Amino acid sequence: MMFGKLTSYLDSIRARDPAPRSRWEILTYPGVWALAFHRVAHWLFEAELFLLARMVNHTARFLTAIDIHPGARIGRNLFIDHGFTVIGETAQIGHNVTIYQCVTLGGTNPTNGVGGKRHPTIRDNVIIGSGAQVIGPITVGERARIGANAVVTDDVPDGATMIGLKARSTLMPVSEYMREFMPYGTPCNEPCEPDMGRVEALEQQLTEMRAEIAALREAAAGVSIVAEHSRSGTDN
Repeated sequence: MMFGKLTSYLDSIRARDPAPRSRWEILTYPGVWALAFHRVAHWLFEAELFLLARMVNHTARFLTAIDIHPGARIGRNLFIDHGFTVIGETAQIGHNVTIYQCVTLGGTNPTNGVGGKRHPTIRDNVIIGSGAQVIGPITVGERARIGANAVVTDDVPDGATMIGLKARSTLMPVSEYMREFMPYGTPCNEPCEPDMGRVEALEQQLTEMRAEIAALREAAAGVSIVAEHSRSGTDN
């Protein structure tokens, strides 16, 4: 049964990553090892063997460059693609979540000493792009996509795609929403077209303003020449 679960997990990663040629290759991934270490560390944490849990956590961080606090709760088939990811103590992650490199699931207000839920809750089938920062006790809804380098500090509705700093939601066409997977959680075509239209409008306005300024300069130069001629005629 354990072998079957492992095989299912490795196949779930292969479905999201075209790079590996076999399951054996996936077993070399740092994200796979980080999650394996975390399962042990979380078991120790639940048994209140906090020091041992931390030792396992630090070993995993040294070997994989992925820091998952022993207290974090993680569902099935989490895929951490590459390293340098941080997952905080009270984070909760659902099933079939994909996290790319340099992501932080961080807590808020660490200086007040108040415990409780401080880190995000990530629902099933979420994709978090590289460099994204998801901060605070917020909820990221099912099938949501967090774009690369987005900073998310508010709840994310189911199926939304968040981009930017501070992250904002983009309209998600049904064809995009129904896709099983979006690499890096970052839309590249249809969801971004309204923003491109705005950029084009601003460029058109800039061109018109430049033309108006050039016309005003020409008019000012003509007035200056007329005034110079008038002064010359008066002197004569």
